[in-house]
Amino acid sequence: MKREAFALRDDAPAPSPRLRLMTGLLSDAGITLNGHAPWDLQMHHPRLPERIFAHGSLGLGEAYMDGDWDAERLDELFARLLRARLDTRIRPAALLLHAFSARLLNRQTPRRAWQVGERHYDLGNDFYAAMLDPRMTYTCGYWQDAGDLASAQEAKLELICRKLGLRPGMHLLDIGCGWGSLLGYAAKHHGVRGTGVTVSREQADWARQRYAGLPIEFRLQDYRALDDRERFHRVASVGMFEHVGRRNFRTLMEVMRRALMPDGLALLHTIGRNTRRGVTDPWIDRYIFPNGELPSAGQIGDAVDELFVVEDVHNFGADYDRTLMAWHGNFEAAWPRFADRLGERFRRMWRYYLLSCAGAFRARDIQLWQWVLSPRGVAGGYRCPR
Repeated sequence: MKREAFALRDDAPAPSPRLRLMTGLLSDAGITLNGHAPWDLQMHHPRLPERIFAHGSLGLGEAYMDGDWDAERLDELFARLLRARLDTRIRPAALLLHAFSARLLNRQTPRRAWQVGERHYDLGNDFYAAMLDPRMTYTCGYWQDAGDLASAQEAKLELICRKLGLRPGMHLLDIGCGWGSLLGYAAKHHGVRGTGVTVSREQADWARQRYAGLPIEFRLQDYRALDDRERFHRVASVGMFEHVGRRNFRTLMEVMRRALMPDGLALLHTIGRNTRRGVTDPWIDRYIFPNGELPSAGQIGDAVDELFVVEDVHNFGADYDRTLMAWHGNFEAAWPRFADRLGERFRRMWRYYLLSCAGAFRARDIQLWQWVLSPRGVAGGYRCPR
């Protein structure tokens, strides 16, 4: 049921200072409170300004989940909020503890690393199959010459294989392999054998069944438990570095370096942010990806220092906007199948997640990078295929 926007009656008291401040901040971003544009914020409950100024982005997201506000185009609302940098103008004291713990504590210990698998990736393979492409690729597609989600994901997988220079007989390690789309594609189209590690039981079970006829091993294993004696021709990590945390950026790079043969290549595919300052959005941390953290380019540089030569860096973060919008379209179309199981609050949470992230990529507030790394430098120079 469509809710009416909250409006003050003619005889109501004057708007509170926080409501006036919220209205002014929205106006700075080209958003009108209770306006008629599809990106305008429709307020359904008078407590909304209090929740935002007390808890920042956490309060904004929880208020949306509770139905306190809506917007027809959440994606564009967030693009406008972030272009106007409103996120830097509201810093509630209640979030200081989150900021301190993210900076000072290791929130991705080997024990805590399993939480994201249990809480996010193990929602159900049927759920993700309805949202993702047929290969269950849960990372940014490459849309340069693609017209649909499946084609964009296949183009991304082929791009990774070409950047790594895969050849028949090579052994590829995929750290954070998801549902196995990269290993399955590489084995089928480039003749490699593969090993994948994941902290999601649902992912590992699905991948073992899907790729049972190919020379691929899927392990339910934290990356830090890899055998130091194993060596691979190529190593990839696609969409997993975001779960590592700043205390472990270097650790993952050391694992990748140990696993790689001296003449090998590694590829890191990760979302990244534009500054090393700041911390993970508290709403995303609480409801979507617990204990995660987006790296900056400088932090990745620090992590690879003296371990790798950086051969290539490729940013196609704008493609994540289109990928997320495709996932959102699939999610909404499939929702009637999951409504009874997951409930309306989950629907609003998931919509908020997909569309707020689409808006963040549209605003270029966050990026998507592929880094190609070599242990000693490619003789004669690395030539990156596009």
